[in-house]
Amino acid sequence: MAAEQPKPQTRKPVLLSKIEAFQDIVTTAVIIPKEDGVISVSEDRTIRVWLKRDSGQYWPSVYQTMSSKSVASRSLVIYIYIYIYIPEFILAEDYNKMTPARTYQAHQGRVLVVLFVLEMEWVLSTGQDKNFTWHCSESGQQLGTYRTAACVSGLQFDVETRHAFVGDQSGQVTILKVEQDSCSMVTTFKGHTGNVTALCWDPGQRVLFSGSSDNSIIMWDIGGRKGTAIELQGHNDKVQGLCFASHTRQLISCSSDGSIVIWNMDVTRQETPEWLDSDSCQKCEQPFFWNFKQMWDSKKIGLRQHHCRKCGQAVCGKCSSKRSTIPLMGFEFEVRVCDSCHESITEEDRAPTASFHDSKHSIVHIHYEATTGNLLTSGTDKVIKVRIGCCASPLVGATHWWW
Repeated sequence: MAAEQPKPQTRKPVLLSKIEAFQDIVTTAVIIPKEDGVISVSEDRTIRVWLKRDSGQYWPSVYQTMSSKSVASRSLVIYIYIYIYIPEFILAEDYNKMTPARTYQAHQGRVLVVLFVLEMEWVLSTGQDKNFTWHCSESGQQLGTYRTAACVSGLQFDVETRHAFVGDQSGQVTILKVEQDSCSMVTTFKGHTGNVTALCWDPGQRVLFSGSSDNSIIMWDIGGRKGTAIELQGHNDKVQGLCFASHTRQLISCSSDGSIVIWNMDVTRQETPEWLDSDSCQKCEQPFFWNFKQMWDSKKIGLRQHHCRKCGQAVCGKCSSKRSTIPLMGFEFEVRVCDSCHESITEEDRAPTASFHDSKHSIVHIHYEATTGNLLTSGTDKVIKVRIGCCASPLVGATHWWW
C-alpha cells in the first residue's frame, strides 16, 4: 500500500472586494503590505493608489497619468516602467501624494519586467532589446548589463548567492551570476515547449518554479544540484502568474482560463520519466507505422505511438487504453497510462494534491501578500479582485518585491 501523503489545504479563497472604474486592462497591481490598500497600473496609462474605506470599498487616494504604458513596483518607493525608461516615484506616508524622484534610462526597447531587490538596493530590469540590466537605487547609476538570447518575460533573484533567474520567450530559463559590475551565465534549463510567462523562487528550499504558455509549471531543484525537474499539470490555458507561500508550502498559480490552483508542495513528488524511443510497442511488440521492415515481415499494419505518463514506455493505443490522475507526478487531470501501470495505481495514489478555484475572470496578473495571506487578481474584464483565505497563516516579512 502506498504511504499516506499529506492532504492539500482546501480552504476556499473568499472574495473580499472588487475594484472597477478602469478604462483598460490592469496589467499589474499589488497589495500594499500591512495596509488596506492596492497600487494598480492600467493600460489606460494611469497609476493609482486605492485605500479601503470603512464601507469595505476601495477608493482612489491618488493617481497619476503617464505619457506611455506603465507598470508599478514597490509600495513607498514606486518604480514605473514605460517604453524605455523606469521612472521612480516616492509615495507619501498618507498615500495621498506621489513625487517624482528619478528616471532610470534602462533599455532601447519597451521594458518588460522590473524587480527591486531591497537587500542589495538594486533595480533589475529586462526589455525588448534583449538586455538584462541592473541599477543602483541609491545613486541611480547603471551597474551593468547582460545580453540575453531572447526577450525575458520572467525574472527572479536570490539574495544569498546573487543569482538571477531569467525566463525567456524561447521557453528557456537561464541562471546568471550577478556581481556589482559584472554578470556571467551559470547554466540554462530547457523544459517548456512554450515561452516562459512567470517565475517564482523559494529561497528556503532553493526551488524555482516556472510557468509557461504551454499550460504547464515546472519545479526546478536548484539547491539539490540534481537537476531534478518536476512537472505540474493543472491548467487548461497559459499560466499567467505564480506565487509561493513558504509558511504553508503552497504554490499558487493562475491561468488565462480564470482558474486559481493552490498546490500542496509539502509532499514527496516524483519526477516525470523521459519518453522512451522504440520502433514497436514495448508491451505487445506490434510495429509502429514507420517501422516498415517489421510491418513487411509480420504482414501487419503499423500502429500509432503513444507514451505512458507513469513509466515513459512507448506503447500502442490498445496497450494504453486507460486514463488516470497521478497527482504526485503533477498530473491532476487524467492522462494516458499503460494498462500495467494503471493496475498499479491505488486510490491513495490518486488523492489530489491541489485545489481548484474559479476566479470568474480571465486572469492577466496575480499578487500574493504574505503578511496578510490575501490574493489579488486582475483580469481582462478590467476588474481587480482581492481575496482572503488562500493560505492558512500569514508570513511576517518578505525579502524583495516583484511587480
